[in-house]
Amino acid sequence: MEIISKLVDGYRKAFIDSSVDADPNYSTEFIKNSKGQRVITTLEQELRTCDELFFSVAFITKSGVVPLLGILKELEAKNVKARVLTSDYLLFTEPDALDMLDRFTNVHIRLYKSNEGSTGFHTKGYMFRRNKELRVLMGSSNLTLSALTQNQEWNTKIVASNGGQYSKDIENEFESLWDISVSYEDYREEYQRIYEENKIKREELKQLSIKLNFRHDQVLQPNSMQEKFCANLQELIDKGEKRAMLISATGTGKTYASAFGIRNLFTNDYFKNKKILFLSHREQINRQALNSYMRVFGESQSMALLSGNFNDLGAAKRANFLFSTMLMMANEEIHGSFLKDEFSVIILDECHRSGANSYNKILTYFKPELLLGMSASPERSDDFDVFKLFDHNIACEISLQDALENDLLCPFHYFGITDFQVDGEDNDTRNFQYLCSEQRIEYIMDKAKFYGYSGDRVKGLIFCSRKEEAKKLSKAFNESGKYNTCCLTGDDSSAMREKAIERLVQDEDEGHYDYIFTVDIFNEGVDIPQINQIIMLRPTESPIIFIQQLGRGLRKAEGKEFVVVIDFIANYDNNYMIPIALSGDRTGNKDNLRRKMMEGNKAIVGASTVYFDEISRQRIYASIDSAKLNSKRLIKSEYRLLREKLGRIPNLLEFDKHGAVDPLRIFSEFKSYHNLLLAVEPDYKPISKEKNKILDYASIYLGKGIRIHEIALLKIIINCYNDPLIQTSELKDIWLQHLSASYNMHPNDLELKNINNVLRGEFFRSSIEIIPLVKDMEFIVSDEFLNLLSDADFREKMLELLNFAEQRYQKEYSVKYKDTQFCLYKKYKYTEIFQLLNWKKEEVSLNVGGYKYDDYSKTYPIFVNYKKDEDINDTIRYEDRFLDTSTIICLSKSGRTLQSSDVITAQNAANEGIIMPLFVRKNKDDQSAKDFYFLGNIKYNGKCEQITMVGTDKQAVELTYSLDVPVEENLYQYITDTDEL
Repeated sequence: MEIISKLVDGYRKAFIDSSVDADPNYSTEFIKNSKGQRVITTLEQELRTCDELFFSVAFITKSGVVPLLGILKELEAKNVKARVLTSDYLLFTEPDALDMLDRFTNVHIRLYKSNEGSTGFHTKGYMFRRNKELRVLMGSSNLTLSALTQNQEWNTKIVASNGGQYSKDIENEFESLWDISVSYEDYREEYQRIYEENKIKREELKQLSIKLNFRHDQVLQPNSMQEKFCANLQELIDKGEKRAMLISATGTGKTYASAFGIRNLFTNDYFKNKKILFLSHREQINRQALNSYMRVFGESQSMALLSGNFNDLGAAKRANFLFSTMLMMANEEIHGSFLKDEFSVIILDECHRSGANSYNKILTYFKPELLLGMSASPERSDDFDVFKLFDHNIACEISLQDALENDLLCPFHYFGITDFQVDGEDNDTRNFQYLCSEQRIEYIMDKAKFYGYSGDRVKGLIFCSRKEEAKKLSKAFNESGKYNTCCLTGDDSSAMREKAIERLVQDEDEGHYDYIFTVDIFNEGVDIPQINQIIMLRPTESPIIFIQQLGRGLRKAEGKEFVVVIDFIANYDNNYMIPIALSGDRTGNKDNLRRKMMEGNKAIVGASTVYFDEISRQRIYASIDSAKLNSKRLIKSEYRLLREKLGRIPNLLEFDKHGAVDPLRIFSEFKSYHNLLLAVEPDYKPISKEKNKILDYASIYLGKGIRIHEIALLKIIINCYNDPLIQTSELKDIWLQHLSASYNMHPNDLELKNINNVLRGEFFRSSIEIIPLVKDMEFIVSDEFLNLLSDADFREKMLELLNFAEQRYQKEYSVKYKDTQFCLYKKYKYTEIFQLLNWKKEEVSLNVGGYKYDDYSKTYPIFVNYKKDEDINDTIRYEDRFLDTSTIICLSKSGRTLQSSDVITAQNAANEGIIMPLFVRKNKDDQSAKDFYFLGNIKYNGKCEQITMVGTDKQAVELTYSLDVPVEENLYQYITDTDEL
């Protein structure tokens, strides 16, 4: 009956009254692809929890199956019965996709032969059995990558009882179609033949269409990010700047962006002549760049190469666009044969290399009107300041997440899988014997085949830890007879590398390479769009290198729908860098990283997907636990990177703008940004003790932006510090009017008293003793604070902090839960919770325990540490636990009975108008995981039981509560999953 009740509430919420509180697991939902939601996420959730599944899908492609391979393998291990019904309708379903599914012993496939009759087959239904329920995802989505991740798709997720008519009708219809369909095993050869014949015809028509529509002078147009770069570059030049940088993630089309930018400037006659010099460190890069520029400019400009193999100096001097290697142009006889102002524009590819002496020779000689540098990772470990070379003018910066969201890259399917184990035991993968053992080699080849690639054959890169390993593995792959590979290292010549790449990407079968094994090359500067599989057999050295290696496969290419990335994860200390690199998270918060790991695909934008097997997850969790992410040394180092990029001291808002260290980490370790600057900037001037205390106080307690009220009032005071009104009661009216007009906020008396206590320094039990910022309940500014505001530098520092806090509020904390000051699923510290509940004063957390009733505010917050440490005293080892997403059991303090006052208060809270908010956290030792997730309000549901605490004779009471809003599924799984602990 409990399930029936949940179903009824779910249908009422979906179809009758949206305000009904219902468990989302039993609610009808509209599922689409949009920011924050993807069809594949819902599909994965249902797959992970089902007891049986049956699909009826018109079209199935390899791109739709590959992202699910990891989960399907888990289902096979659990022997979950799976039936997949598809069709030969329009000959769209790919045999390769069906072959992938057919490898699983628990999956049975049948095809509806629509071509033999007059009826088409267009069903798109995904059905899952779980207990006594049938869970259905039905609508427009076929089993293809675009349908599951990007297309405009409309689907409905429905949950029904097995005994309902809807369930019976779906099952009956599926069975009838299943019975009249044919087994894929029996139909396989014939279907593959028909499909290939049709594929050849489609390809011929496509090529004919291309020829008919082909115009050599047809010019390409920039995408949205490239348009942004063009506009920013032009704006810089309009300001009189002569140098600029483009920072763009690997594979996002930096060369095309530069070509579009130059075309835009040439079109608008920005330069006296239209000649450019494109410099890189490799001839191969220059050839690729020339081809890109030809596609953008057509035949309107003459172009030439200048390098070891293309050394016609006459042709080079005649060309408008010259693509030269740095070594060739650094020769004094070569660059001396050109005029110093020969080139209006010089472009440096991989400009982080430009500290080399050879680059210096070139840049000292030539005097261009614009020097443009391009790099995916300009941060350098040596002393050369690449940002200074370009006058710190960053025309555009495109991160991996930006590129994925704007569809600039080929989608990737990342599989983090366990490195080779013997009898379930970890091996020391630093030991060459294990790295190159026969068993490990077979294991690698097996996984490479299982996870596959896009296209007709594999064209892969394999990154290894050391040269000996790469050579041995390449040899073993070759000797297996399954693959033809080579090994390239920094010892190999440029000609050898280029020849190897040609053999890797060639379409002819004879003499081609399947893989190139590499160690210290191919991290940057090589454009091989055809790469369709990347294998990582090395520890993650840094997020930057991880993204560089991942980026080798992210360039789009004809016939390539996606790239498969297989990361063999061993017990490395740096494993925590993997979720940092994939998500772009910069908070330094371990709990955030763990949740990113748990969420998987929800943390990825665009059509790309992420999967970790169970052991890999454990290894990354362990690495996160042991990592030191928030040391002062690390924060100083990250600050210096941004300082170097901008060429000046950044303001707080610029940390967010440039994706640098999260300022909240600065406040946590240094108390204020001012204190960090004192520690890292030799010439930075200190301020008075009183001003410093106020900055510390405001940074720690207001900087996070959890409540706008104090921030808004202080901004008004500082902006109007000379106005007599701020020392009258009119200040309060101005402030309240601003809150109402800008934020629709109308604080009540309880909130006003709490805000007043915060601004008077009377709320927090802080070691920072500050002067009151306001002097009474009229919120009139105090004389002491007003006197300090006469210092313009102090005002500037305060406004910088308050502007940052306001931006954080708008971005993170502006959408409130019901009539509270909290945001659902956001994280809060004890002090912040007491503040937002409007208590008179902050309470010491040790005095709170698992809950505390505050009679002043009539609030009764419940605090749950979901996982307790084993060494916690038995009398306080409360076994709080979720029964489901809508129900939680919480224990009273020890020594309580059914007659205890706090138990009775909890039971009568709803009738007495007492608010009971629920806060839950993973109880981790690291300091960054001390925050609680706010899960909404709860109420006692009438069930309680007196118990004896484990291992003691102490009494306690178990009370069962219902949540106003069921916990979101991914967060619920993260909180309740104890595997990583």
